[in-house]
This record gives sequence, C-alpha cells and structure tokens, in this order.
Amino acid sequence: MKNRIFFKLLAVFLVVIGATAVILDVVMGDAWESSLRSQIERNLTQKTLLFAHRVETDHSHSFAEIAAQESQAAGARVTIIDSSGKVLADSEADPATMDNHAQRPEFARALAGQASESERRSATLGVPFLYVAAPIPGGAVRLAYPLSDIEGVREHVRRRLLWGSAIAFLIALVIAFVASTWTSRRLEHIVDVAARIERGDLHARVDARPLDEIGRVAAAIDRTASQVERSFAAVRSSQRQLETLLNSMQDAVIAVSSDGLVQWANQPMDRLVPQRTRLNAPVVETIRDPDFLATVKAATTTKEVKTARATSIVPGRAYDVTAAPLPGGGVVAVLRDLTETERVEKTRRDFIANVSHELRTPLTSIQGYAETLLDSATDNGAPTREFLEIIRKNAARMSRLTEDLLTLARVESGETRFETEPIPPVELLHDAEESFREIARGQGVELQIKDAEGGSGSLETLPPVLADREAIHQVFSNLIDNAMKYGRAGGRIVLGARAAQRGIEFYVQDFGAGISSEHLPRLFERFYRVDKARSRESGGTGLGLAIAKHIVRAHLGAIHAESELGHGSTFIFTLPMA
Repeated sequence: MKNRIFFKLLAVFLVVIGATAVILDVVMGDAWESSLRSQIERNLTQKTLLFAHRVETDHSHSFAEIAAQESQAAGARVTIIDSSGKVLADSEADPATMDNHAQRPEFARALAGQASESERRSATLGVPFLYVAAPIPGGAVRLAYPLSDIEGVREHVRRRLLWGSAIAFLIALVIAFVASTWTSRRLEHIVDVAARIERGDLHARVDARPLDEIGRVAAAIDRTASQVERSFAAVRSSQRQLETLLNSMQDAVIAVSSDGLVQWANQPMDRLVPQRTRLNAPVVETIRDPDFLATVKAATTTKEVKTARATSIVPGRAYDVTAAPLPGGGVVAVLRDLTETERVEKTRRDFIANVSHELRTPLTSIQGYAETLLDSATDNGAPTREFLEIIRKNAARMSRLTEDLLTLARVESGETRFETEPIPPVELLHDAEESFREIARGQGVELQIKDAEGGSGSLETLPPVLADREAIHQVFSNLIDNAMKYGRAGGRIVLGARAAQRGIEFYVQDFGAGISSEHLPRLFERFYRVDKARSRESGGTGLGLAIAKHIVRAHLGAIHAESELGHGSTFIFTLPMA
C-alpha cells in the first residue's frame, strides 16, 4: 500500500512541478524578454540620438574616428551614411566595400526626417540585430545592437529553471516518501480494524482524531462499528429469546431454505428424529416422510401455507404438518403430535358408540313395555296413563338420541363407508322433496324446488355430483326437518342447487324468524341449541346438523349457514362434481 501511495504522490508532484516550470518559462520568460527588449530599445534610441548630436557638433574628428569611439562606448555597431545612402563610416566594415543603405527600413525613415527602429537578422553575421537610425544634416546615423545576448540570457534562465525543478523534485521525493509512509500506516490500521470487524470482532476501533479526511473516515468506521455492535447485540438477544421460546414448545419446528437445506431446528425436533438434525444438510436426511417433504416443497413453490398429515416420521405416531413460507425464501414447518389426541378422540367415539349400542336394547324394552301397558290400561287409571305416556315419550327420545350418536360416531370414525356414484343434482332434490312433501303439507308448509340461478341454466343442465344417495338424503332430511321446526312461520321452504367454483351448491332456505349472528359459528356443534327449551319441546336431539356436517365433509364438501333475524335462514352445502 505504501508503494502505491508513494508513486501516486510522486506522479502528482511531477505533474505539478513540470506544469509550474512550463508556465514560468512561457509566461514569465516571455514577459521578462519583452521587458528586456523594451529597455534595450530605449537605451539604444537614446544613444543613437546622442550619437547623431555628436556627429552634428563634433567637427574636430573624422566620421571614422567618431564611429569607432561611439561603437566602443555604446557596445554596438555604428554606421553613418549620406543623403544618397552611401556609407560614409562603419565601425566594423570598410565603407568602400559596403552596399548603398538608402533602402534599409530604418535608414529610409531616418532620411525622411524621422528616427526609427527595425529588427532583422544580419545577412553577413546571421545574428538578429536591433537597428535604430536617426537623421542628421545631409544624411543619417545608425546603431545596431545584437539580440543574441537576449537569447543567451534566456537559455541561462531556462537552465536555472531546470536546476530548480530538479531540486523541487528531490524535495517532492522526500515529501512523497514521508507522506506515503504516514498515510499508509493510518490506512493500514483502518483496514486492519475493518478486517477484524468483518471477522466478527465488533469491539475493534480505530480511535483516530478526525483532523483530516482520513480521520473522519476512521471516526465514521468507529461509529458504524458501534451501531453494528448494538444492532448485533439486539439481534442476538432476540434470537436467544426466540430460540428459548421455540425450544420450550412441545411441537417440533424446523426451518428449511429454498434449496432444501436445514437452517435451524428446535430441541423437540432433535428429540423427534433418532439421528438428530444436521444444519446445512438436505432435509431429506433428517425427515424422510413423503407427505412432509411434499408439503415443504409445495409451500416453497407456491409461497402459501400448506398442511398435511404425516405417519411415517416415527413408527406408530401421526403428526400434523404445517409449512409456512418465510419472507426471505424457504419454509418453516411445525410438526404437532396427533397420536394422543387421536387416541383420546377414538376412545371417546368408541365409548359413545358402545354406550349408545348398549342403551338401544333396554330403551327398546322400556318403550315396548310402556306401549304395552298403555294399551292395557283402563280409562279409570288416568294418572297411570299419563305417567306411562311420559315414560314412552322419553324412552323414544332417548332411543332417537342413541341412534343419532351411533350414526355420528360411525361417520366420524370412518366406519360408515359411503358408496359414491355420479348423481344428477335434480334427482337428489326430488328425492328430498318427495319424502317430506306430505309431512310439510300436514304442517301447513309449502315445500318447493327452485330452478338454478346465476345464468347456469335449469337444474337438468347441472353436472352430476359424486355422492352417496342415502347419505345425502339424510343431510337433506336433517336440514328440512330443522327448517320445518324453526322456520314454519314463513310458510315456505325452498330447495335448490347451483353451480359454484368448487362444485355444486345445494341449499335449504326457510323464511322464518332467522338466527342471530352470534349463533352461526356454533350451529354445527353437537348438542348445540339456539333455543334449548323449544328444541326439547320439538323432540330434537341436537345432533342433526353435526351429522350433516360430518357426512358432507366425508364427501370432501363443506357446509355453512347464512341467516338474518326476521329474514329466515339458508343452509348451504357443497358437493364435488363427478
């Protein structure tokens, strides 16, 4: 680093020194040469005028003597001509051998009565001269000063400038060495601190005073490192809290990157798999269950939450898998052990089924004996008949309850096998309408089938659904029975079907008092009643809607209710198309 800085500084100094020397030579040299030339011109003009005056007044010396003396005094060549241009005297040549000078520019103007000057290179000597001529009576005089001295002086100045540049270069060499050494040490210290921060040493600091730009950079790095240290500490604290929270969960949690590598797993996950989780290893090496892997892949691809049931992660245990996409890519999967829950649920269903089964025989006996006693009782025993009727009614109600419990338990456990087949929706509607037509008419309720809605054509054009005819008939029976019990005041019950996004929607609509919105989410719970007293009076068991829900779900459909007080209720269930 030092060498690079040294050569860069040296190059900069060389450019500055060279540019300064050239500028001084061009600008200052020209200015100095112009000033020197002007001074020579003024001095030569004065000497020429003095020389002309002496020629006019000195009659004791010849022109040749005057020319020799003036040349020596002025340090210039002296020439005297007459009015015709003939050379009368010259300090450096024989006048008899010299050409006529009347056409020389300075002499031509001097003979015209005006002192003048001219500059040109001498044809005989090849040296530039400055000529100054002045008029005298009957001719003119001239001094010629060689300008080669100016060029010599300029060359001398240039040599001095070169020597000065060389000295400046040596000084620049020393300055560049010292500056590069000092700067490189500071920069190397900053780079070393930055490298330590990169390796994770967030306590490293430059500790430099911000006196110049490098010091300000160092101070900025220190501030950045302090901020990163605080942020990293906060992240580590949050990470530890999150790890503690996830490790305290009973459910197993595992994070998988977008390329299928394990990023993190909590302690329940480590305990779940015998080989423990390996970070940055393919997730298939930790969990080989195909349902789990398919769920993780689907969540990664679709960026949506996916759920599944996995049964081969641990032999004999079942897990509910929920895979949710992470914002930065990848998936976090939660595995909840369902084994104990399913065991308890199965025990409950078996208990209900067994109890209901065991109660059927004694309840049938009680009901039969009560009816026998009622048939043999005389009119004189009115209290006895009343008690026997109460016994018969409650036995019948308990019998219906046990039948419904048995039906619900068999549907929930999957013991009841539904024989599904393609059935046109209109046939299911007509079967339900025919079964309840007379019952509804006897209660003063009109039961009708409504044609398809929403531009989907008539009911005959709807595609068939995949269903068990008897099971769906039971669903319609429970819904229509509920509508006649609680929506009888509307005087009308409507059955219908229509095409929907996920299949065919069937609905049973009444126009009675309706159901309050707070009851709608719990309508399909077992034994839940909106009006408990009225339900008991009507003989309901509270299991009809629960049975309907489980039958529809077993057909891979869905069921729900829509209602508003004073505007009746509509129960809607969906069945998949065949």
